Amino acid sequence: MNGVFLIISFVIAIAVMIWMISKLKVHPFLALMIISLLLAIVAGIDLGKIPGIIGDGFSGTFKSIGIVIIFGALIGTVLEKTGAALKLADMVVNLVGQRRPELAMLIMGWIVGIPVFCDSGFVVLNPIREALYKKISASPVGMAVALSGGLYASHVFIPPTPGPIAAAGALGLGENLLLVIMMGVVVSLPVLVAVYFFAKKIGQEVTISDEEANATITKSYDDLLKQYGKLPGGFLSIAPIIMPIIFMALGSISAILKIGGILGTLLGFLGNPIIALAIGVVFAVFLLAETNKLAEFSDMTNESLKIVGPILFITAAGGVLGKVITAAGFVEFIKQNAEVIKAAGIFFPFIISAIIKTAQGSSTVAIITTASIMGAFTVSPGQEETLMMALGLTSEMAAALCVMAIAAGAMCVSHANDSYFWVVTNFSKMTAQQGYRTQTMLTFIMGIVGMLSVYVLSLVLL
Repeated sequence: MNGVFLIISFVIAIAVMIWMISKLKVHPFLALMIISLLLAIVAGIDLGKIPGIIGDGFSGTFKSIGIVIIFGALIGTVLEKTGAALKLADMVVNLVGQRRPELAMLIMGWIVGIPVFCDSGFVVLNPIREALYKKISASPVGMAVALSGGLYASHVFIPPTPGPIAAAGALGLGENLLLVIMMGVVVSLPVLVAVYFFAKKIGQEVTISDEEANATITKSYDDLLKQYGKLPGGFLSIAPIIMPIIFMALGSISAILKIGGILGTLLGFLGNPIIALAIGVVFAVFLLAETNKLAEFSDMTNESLKIVGPILFITAAGGVLGKVITAAGFVEFIKQNAEVIKAAGIFFPFIISAIIKTAQGSSTVAIITTASIMGAFTVSPGQEETLMMALGLTSEMAAALCVMAIAAGAMCVSHANDSYFWVVTNFSKMTAQQGYRTQTMLTFIMGIVGMLSVYVLSLVLL
């Protein structure tokens, strides 16, 4: 089939998918599956092969990354329900001090946002923001923007939140999550600096009345602590996050140093992302025991599965779309026009992700869909090449930077079709117009700074 027709079909397919999700309110899973099937037919793929392509794309995603996403979500739920997220926030406030409220909110959000969804994280940490506002008369808007930005940065850049985990799996980095975590931390740092200065500035320009600010305070901080009872200790609060990272680091070091024998085998086993996250879950169980909430573990597991279920199915459906794109010959067309397409380089996935995010609202959907379109940076012998390979992004570092570029695009921008936009504005008692000046502008700045950081890193590392 003519390459230009393929590209036109692809663009129309993405536009129709966005329309179905944002306007017709079709669930992203169904939209992705429908578009994948229609695109396969329009692209002229043999009808007898289409069911196999759909099955391979769907099952391959679950095999590579499904368990890791479930474990990551479960850890986040436990940290939220046991009060460990509040304990981490307390530790940050004590470390940074109350004289720098925006910085405290920023770091607090960034740490808590690693395992906890940004929407939930803002709800959990908002009472701390309100308590500081009452105590030191800081700008409630500036603190809200800083908290929102901190949560959002780790939400899109750093596993074990589902978006970057799914992207890592789709791009072939499912076995090297540590690299994605490290790059997520590095890329998020300049983004956090931009958030801090923007929060300081916008906090002086956008104000809400004392009456509106006080109306947000439904509970004092002390009342909130009573709701959780005694907060857990600092070590167990952070252990479910830090221990998987430590074991993945040990596994990577073992591979680099080529440690053999029983020790090398053991470190490789413990450093596998599935096992490392399972260890994190074990520490989450210890956390439940310390807070006398072991009896609630089954309910928390059910809640986590309900949250992560749609994400898993969307991720699997994204895998189907990626398989269809590969089988339809898009990669071959890009290879034939490599000089033109490669000019976009690492900006290519950023642009695709930003378009999908802005149009339909969900950062996770934007990340998963774009990663599925890009495909793995390497494939097994006999398999067809992917867009990653056609663009020359064929190393682990290139794949990790591609994950970051996709994540940066998935920030641009949060507005009225994004649930997080309404969580931040409503809990902060801002109007929609103020939300556009704060949350929408914030996410635009974060996305651009994030992408520029990725580009600079690509000049040095690729």
